[in-house]
Amino acid sequence: MPDHRRMAASSLAPILMMCSRYGVLLSASLQLARIQTDSVVEMLRELYPDLHFEIVAMSTTGDKILDTALSKIGEKSLFTKELENALERNEVDLVVHSLKDLPTSLPPGFTIGAVCKRENPLDAVVFHPKNCGKTLSLLPEKSVIGTSSLRRAAQLKKKFPQLEFRDIRGNLNTRLKKLDEKEDFGAIILAAAGLKRMGWENRIGQLLSPEDCLYAVGQGALAVEVRAKDQEILNMVSALHDADTVLRCIAERAFMKRLEGGCSVPVAVNTMLKDGQNEDGPNDDVQRVGITAKNIPGQAQEAAENLGVELASLLLSKGAKHILSVARQLNDAR
Repeated sequence: MPDHRRMAASSLAPILMMCSRYGVLLSASLQLARIQTDSVVEMLRELYPDLHFEIVAMSTTGDKILDTALSKIGEKSLFTKELENALERNEVDLVVHSLKDLPTSLPPGFTIGAVCKRENPLDAVVFHPKNCGKTLSLLPEKSVIGTSSLRRAAQLKKKFPQLEFRDIRGNLNTRLKKLDEKEDFGAIILAAAGLKRMGWENRIGQLLSPEDCLYAVGQGALAVEVRAKDQEILNMVSALHDADTVLRCIAERAFMKRLEGGCSVPVAVNTMLKDGQNEDGPNDDVQRVGITAKNIPGQAQEAAENLGVELASLLLSKGAKHILSVARQLNDAR
């Protein structure tokens, strides 16, 4: 008799899918959440054709509060708390997240059991129809750019001082509707990965290079969160790990953790994996910045984590602590 698994998906409306014992949760807008969860389920089905999966829809604090900038809410688990509660109660067995939504220190009893191959992590500009064919540098002075990210606004204000930046919240569909149907924004900034997963690559008017805007820690990667002591499920999902993505994201998350970064400070990254950095070696079950990568050499993971910590320590020695403190104060005063 086939086994069953329930997966949980965070969203704003109920989703019914198959029978199950293995449940999957996902965090984001309803449509994007479903797409992301479906992609994880499909990979698991290919690996484990005898298992059955059900997607359980839930909404999170971050899904519900749409009139306040993320950096002002002050909640570290905006897109995770409700999902982790369901995981703890054994209502679901797996939770699918956008990795960038997960804090670098997870609550006791949880771990990221898989980090899937990363989509393009860059930020993208979607322009109002009247600005089609332009770039940010060609927009009229005082044009308003919408973004819910303090990180994006901080970088782009410096790069494009002639533009104005204003908070815009809501799922991708909502933000695009606000852009297209009103005259409030000349353009909005979104993650290229989300637009691609939605099939909206044609809306990308400009990809922002790291020279223009460094991306968020973990951006573009999907994470599967599980109960840390559930070895059966941890072993199952570990097959989804993409080694290059795991090592890059461990370094990024270690960097942010050392800086004590989050939504209230503009921490951003750009990483690449050099040839020869993913050598064979003994594996381990050590959790590094919330990630348990059972099938990836522990030595490579340790090197990635140390790199992130060392770079953050270097920046702190050069005054980053004061800069981050000022950034927090400015954010609190907004």
